[in-house]
Amino acid sequence: MMRRCNHPERRDPPAFSLLEMMMVLTLILIAASIAQPIYQNIMLRAREAALRDTLYSMRVMIDRFTLDNKRPPESLDEMVEKGYLGDVPIDPITRSNEGWQVETEDFPLAGNESVLGIVNAHSGSDQTSLEGTPYSSW
Repeated sequence: MMRRCNHPERRDPPAFSLLEMMMVLTLILIAASIAQPIYQNIMLRAREAALRDTLYSMRVMIDRFTLDNKRPPESLDEMVEKGYLGDVPIDPITRSNEGWQVETEDFPLAGNESVLGIVNAHSGSDQTSLEGTPYSSW
């Protein structure tokens, strides 16, 4: 008669069931879907703040150029050439330095002469801000 070996019962190490794994994955996906729009809103607010700061700096430099040279700049590139701007700033909304909309006016010089120059700058974006105003009106 053969004798059977009495081994203690083998136990598999404790593990997670498929149901538990699916529940955890579902909770992670729900949390991510809630966080994603909040993150996008925060990023847009940061870009809007950067645009406000950039516009303020550009307007200050346009005014300083006008006071120093007794005439407004003809272009943003002229401001770079004369050292008033390090480089034409990148619009945080369009992410380009080519799309700035500039307001120009005739600036009176001595006598009857006048010169066309930049008096203001705006974003070239056609999007609307979180406040409901177009970026191009800032």
